[in-house]
Amino acid sequence: MSRRGFLIALPAGIGIAACSGGSTSALEADEQGASSNSTPVNKWRAMSEDDWRERLSDEAFRVLRKEGTERAFTSPLNEEKREGLYHCAGCDLPLFSSETKYESGTGWPSFWKPLKDAVDTKPDHKLFVTRTEYHCRRCGGHQGHVFDDGPKPTGQRWCNNGVALTFRPAKS
Repeated sequence: MSRRGFLIALPAGIGIAACSGGSTSALEADEQGASSNSTPVNKWRAMSEDDWRERLSDEAFRVLRKEGTERAFTSPLNEEKREGLYHCAGCDLPLFSSETKYESGTGWPSFWKPLKDAVDTKPDHKLFVTRTEYHCRRCGGHQGHVFDDGPKPTGQRWCNNGVALTFRPAKS
C-alpha cells in the first residue's frame, strides 16, 4: 500500500478500532479527549498538515511529518549531558530518559531504550535493506530508526533525529 493510500485509510481504521469496544490503555486514556459522543479522539493524530506546519519549524515538519532525516552532527542534543527527559517535539510526550542516552558516534542522539509505551515501530523499506522505523506513540511523529548494534543491556541503538526531540532537564 502506498503512503498516500495508508494515510487515506488510517482514519477509517482508527474509527473501526474506536468502535470495537476494546480497552483503552492508561497512556491512551490520559492522552485522548472525548468527543461529543464519548468516543476517544487523539487530537494530535487529528491535526491537519496545515496545523502541523504552523506548529513546527520547516525542518521539524520535514522530519516528524514527512519521515525525513536531519543531517548528521547538526543537533545540539548530541552534546546534551544533563539529566532529564527527551520529549517528542511534535506533542511533548516523553520518549527517552537521559539515563539511556549514549554516544554512538553516528551524529544523532542515540539511546539504548525508549520509555515504556512511548513509541511504535514499523518496517521501513525505503532503502535496499529493511529497517525498523519508530514514531511517537501519541502523535505519530517520525523519530528515527532502531538498530541492533547498541550497548548492553538491550543491544539496541534508538537513533533519533535531534530536531524531532526537545530536552526537559530534571528539576534539581
